[in-house]
Amino acid sequence: MKFDDFDFHPDVRKGIRIAGFQEPSPIQKEVIPLIIEGHDMVGQAHTGTGKTAAFGLPIIDMLARKEIERALVIVPTRELASQVSDEIYHLGRFAGIRTLEVYGGVGYGRQIALIHKGTQIIVATPGRLKDLYRKGKIDVLSPEVVVLDEADEMLDMGFLDDIKEIFEFIPQNRQTLLFSATMPEPIKQLADQILFEPKFISVVGEEATTNNVIDQRYYVINENQRDEAIIKLLETEKYNKCLIFCRMKREVDRVSELLQAHRFKAAGLHGDMEQVDRDATVKSFRRNETKILVATDVAARGLDVKDVTHVINFHIPFDPQSYVHRIGRTGRAGKAGQAITLVSTEEFRELMRIRKEVGADMRLETMTGEGGVDSSTIDFVLQALEETAIHPEIDRVLAALAHLDQATFIKKALSYMVGQVQTGMGGQIGFDQDYVDDMIKNYQSEKQQSGNNRKRKRRR
Repeated sequence: MKFDDFDFHPDVRKGIRIAGFQEPSPIQKEVIPLIIEGHDMVGQAHTGTGKTAAFGLPIIDMLARKEIERALVIVPTRELASQVSDEIYHLGRFAGIRTLEVYGGVGYGRQIALIHKGTQIIVATPGRLKDLYRKGKIDVLSPEVVVLDEADEMLDMGFLDDIKEIFEFIPQNRQTLLFSATMPEPIKQLADQILFEPKFISVVGEEATTNNVIDQRYYVINENQRDEAIIKLLETEKYNKCLIFCRMKREVDRVSELLQAHRFKAAGLHGDMEQVDRDATVKSFRRNETKILVATDVAARGLDVKDVTHVINFHIPFDPQSYVHRIGRTGRAGKAGQAITLVSTEEFRELMRIRKEVGADMRLETMTGEGGVDSSTIDFVLQALEETAIHPEIDRVLAALAHLDQATFIKKALSYMVGQVQTGMGGQIGFDQDYVDDMIKNYQSEKQQSGNNRKRKRRR
């Protein structure tokens, strides 16, 4: 079966061709015809199996044919919102499809304005979407198609009540699509509430696993240490060919230019490149003329190059399947390979999930940095100060230190914080094991507290 068999709009077919798609994946074969026919649907499939294109392509086609005007995709995290929005945009750009990411942590104004202007596909996280609906800011958003992606992940993150409330604002005359890797009872109950006579599709196969000849390492870093970390890795690792994965096209361009500026033989590969340039780049990498290839997941699809000794995840992938596919480019034919992942403290939860699901034997490492109090240390301290809640016993501490003048007290307090960070970081890139263990404990404590708060709110 080919994508042409679906008889998509010509502009949609062009987007598929430029993206390099040839044969639909199992979930795409099963789901696309049902969506085109207008059915509500439950799709059980792991992330990384082509789900975004499975629901994105028929939605783009309906928009291109003027059969619908708006679609809403609800995802659990802002990172996934960016990924889904980016992929749908690139598949639908020749049909003039506009996408918008809606999530918290940024201002409301631009998001509200673009929704009112008629952006066709909104990719949103539950918290911000519920907030906008509650405040009456987006009454104009009446999507004809609604997608609930990664439903089980939303359940794990405590968003189920938010999802139920959101669907109270959405008109009933809609087509609803629900995707989930697993089907726990609360998700089945949710499906009964929000879907009408749905079709059920499952393409869940064997669990993904990773090659045991691949040495897997990770570095937990401050966000603004990524560039320094990738340079230091490439300066110290003994690689033959190195494949670096980035999430988005603009990141590929920036990282490849950064490496070229440091005199590495690097090139970028992404879906926006002309085919002749893509072919030349891959050929150069195969011939070992280019030692480092920086690529997106989509651009690297189908790429089979021998003797790739290192795979580096500049950002952690969004799902276990993508992680397995990425690092599987090395360690082939029984040869040892190196898989290295850079992960920020904000992304650490995703790393723990991937380790659990794929059973990966990954070890934490650090590397030597420039030493001293660099800008990343200062930024980390500032961020920590912004996010730290006032301790209930702090007034007693202040009273005990009343003999210090204000300036001296502030300097001493900040010096202590910087010293604590340097104990974990020092002149190195990446937090050490003790610091990461503390971070895990804090995360688990916050998660438990958040769950308790939600329970108390429900009791009220």
